[in-house]
Amino acid sequence: MTKPPMLTAQQALDHLLSNAKSVSESETVAMQAALGRVLAESVNSLVDVPPLDNTSMDGYAVRTADTHTPGSTLKIAQRIPAGSVGAQLEPGTAARIFTGAPVPPGADAVVMQEDCAIQEGSADQVQVNIVPTSGQWIRRRGEDLTAGKTALTAGTFLRPQELGVAASAGLTHLNVKRRVKIAAFFTGDELSLPGEPLKPGGIYNSNRDTLLACIKSLGCDATDFGIVPDSLDATRETLRKASKDHDLIITSGGVSVGEEDHIKPAVTAEGRLDLWQIAIKPGKPLAFGAVRKSDASKNADAESETWFIGLPGNPVSSFVTFLLFVRPFILKLQGREAGIPQSYPMRADFDWLKGDRRNEFLRVKINAQGGLDLFPNQSSGVLTSASWGDGLVDCPPGQTFKAGELVKYIPFNALLS
Repeated sequence: MTKPPMLTAQQALDHLLSNAKSVSESETVAMQAALGRVLAESVNSLVDVPPLDNTSMDGYAVRTADTHTPGSTLKIAQRIPAGSVGAQLEPGTAARIFTGAPVPPGADAVVMQEDCAIQEGSADQVQVNIVPTSGQWIRRRGEDLTAGKTALTAGTFLRPQELGVAASAGLTHLNVKRRVKIAAFFTGDELSLPGEPLKPGGIYNSNRDTLLACIKSLGCDATDFGIVPDSLDATRETLRKASKDHDLIITSGGVSVGEEDHIKPAVTAEGRLDLWQIAIKPGKPLAFGAVRKSDASKNADAESETWFIGLPGNPVSSFVTFLLFVRPFILKLQGREAGIPQSYPMRADFDWLKGDRRNEFLRVKINAQGGLDLFPNQSSGVLTSASWGDGLVDCPPGQTFKAGELVKYIPFNALLS
């Protein structure tokens, strides 16, 4: 029997994203509870930002009509700290003004204090040593936001700077998408949790902590169903439990077709499943499907299903396939823009002369010379390569290169947010 051709990374991602739909439910939360959430509806500014023309510098507010030549001398008629409002600026006078203070009526420029000098022996006279231009160092009313205009649009991922924009617009609460709810479990009788004695032939389960942390780093609620024994009944029972009140189930391990790999028959029995071979390295098998919610009928629609993605068990394969495929799927569930982050051309300071027929993702680190170093062991079982590195080189199928050539670099910090 001829094996179906392997999917490219882009084909697999396109198929995943064509199925994902944003969660529809939302909730209104206080500003500080909105960090890392996705805005469900656009919001308008309640005020002009800034509310008045104000100065961006410490200095002197002047009328440019009084300062046609360098060295013009003006009487200091008033002092305006931030939080105060000055009086009309009369001809031939200046106002001592401090950053953030409203520019007084009549003034049309601010001269920063470094360009001014106090007249010797006369504390109320200032010499303006430049010729200012109208509008300099003045932040105009509403130049950032105008009352009634959109401050943030629906679908915006709320970072600290977006919360600052919302606060400047006078808002105290935001309507955000509810958090995506993800269940995770891990298969393999060989697995033990750290702190437990290792079984004969056993290993500690590193994928649990890695994947749960990845899920939480994306602002999702994560439910850990732990290590599931290598049996069909146990796997099916866990799938039924995980399908309740979750948008997505993620597993690692058991997606091959060996006698002890029960993910495929279990998901098929509880829902539907495609088992893909993807032309990437590390990572090759990926399972995608859906599990019927426990109270749904066999003819249930997508609303009564929970999405399922099964990752390979090798720790680097599991980590990389999460970043490349699961992360974009989650982003789309959240209502965010989804896809693999942009790569950047960077210089490889190593040779790569063994091009593979698969798309390889190499663990690399930026060195002091601004190039990329390669972790010497690129095995899918060596998780320290990901801890040591700060990103991946996206190496297309069959590509080789020598030190000094440019390669496509994707930083981990872009893949974990």
